[in-house]
Amino acid sequence: MSESSAGDVAAAVTDAATGNWRRAGFAGAAIGVIAAGAAAGVAIERMTVGRGMRRKARLALDASGPYGSLRGVPGRATADDGTALYYEMDEVDPEAGGAAPRRRRLFGRKAPAPVTVVFSHGYCLSQDSWHFQRAALRGLIRTVHWDQRSHGRSGRGAAQSGPEGVPVSIDQLGRDLKAVIDAAAPDGPLVLVGHSMGGMTLMALAAAYPELIRERVVGVAFVGTSAGRLGEVNYGLPVAGVNVVRRVLPGVLKALGSQAELVERGRRATADLFAGLIKRYSFSSKDVDPAVARFAERMIEGTPIDVVAEFYPAFQEHDKAEVLDVFQEVPVLVLAGDKDLVTPSSHSEAIADLLPDSELVIVPDAGHLVMLEHPVVVTDRLADLLARVGAMPAAANVGTYGSSTAEPGG
Repeated sequence: MSESSAGDVAAAVTDAATGNWRRAGFAGAAIGVIAAGAAAGVAIERMTVGRGMRRKARLALDASGPYGSLRGVPGRATADDGTALYYEMDEVDPEAGGAAPRRRRLFGRKAPAPVTVVFSHGYCLSQDSWHFQRAALRGLIRTVHWDQRSHGRSGRGAAQSGPEGVPVSIDQLGRDLKAVIDAAAPDGPLVLVGHSMGGMTLMALAAAYPELIRERVVGVAFVGTSAGRLGEVNYGLPVAGVNVVRRVLPGVLKALGSQAELVERGRRATADLFAGLIKRYSFSSKDVDPAVARFAERMIEGTPIDVVAEFYPAFQEHDKAEVLDVFQEVPVLVLAGDKDLVTPSSHSEAIADLLPDSELVIVPDAGHLVMLEHPVVVTDRLADLLARVGAMPAAANVGTYGSSTAEPGG
């Protein structure tokens, strides 16, 4: 994009963010296409309930919802570019029914290291997006939850915020995960779980460190993710709208990121519209617990717009289909929601086709945040994977901690 074009987009974004859509021009029209396409999913009550009442409702949900409140033993790893990566560990609690590692009584031999399950979250989320699975498995198995760079409690990407302004890449995220593993679980068997961008991170880890997968990884779960061709996703928009969005969105996001303070004010002023967008692209069920929907909204709202902008190009470049071969000898779970508009279930089916021995689970009436929308289903399949690889006893009393949303088939 030329400097003049970037300037035009920036001006359009300024007009759009301040509500002057008439002057926003072509870029504003593109933003409008996105908003109009997603606004179809906004509940009718948002048009009839006063803004003040909606704000009070959000505050009440924030106060009452326990989601994201679980905390573990904190730790920090350092990425290869100096970025501080925050993680938390939950250890096995024998009193909770967890299986403590057996002590070997042979002279000079240490107790074997326990299996560690490492959870990697998705774009614009945080480690708290695994809240339900963490609550259900807590004490039963050793887990590590971490925040990707520039997300959650991790530091802003040093390479991205430095004078060079190096773009984020999925490969960098794979190296970040290796740094977390080295710090939190330097030895012992691993089970890797990744949602969306987190699943792509697992693929990047395998590309850079195939020997780690072969020597230490005993199980993998890809949740709502993709091995590539994300540039073909239509996000549930009409063909004309998709073509416009694909053409101008990179420039629009770059301009948004360059005017972060202004855009953040615009986001706050249009909180109801963004809430509708988030709900449409996160969930499919009509009866999602409002507190869960608000929890997702808070996580996504908490991601600065410049971070949103600097990560987006990495997804268009992501192509790791060939890397999946590294996982051929590892038990793999591939799971997705059947109505995921962000990483459609066809992308999970493509992963399963390349890993014919994997277990493929397509969850009915589920969107992109399937682990929040149908937590019992996701936790059940994860627990089954953990039992299959010997990470915990099959008879372990895994909790069904979840929302009040009815599960498919239940």
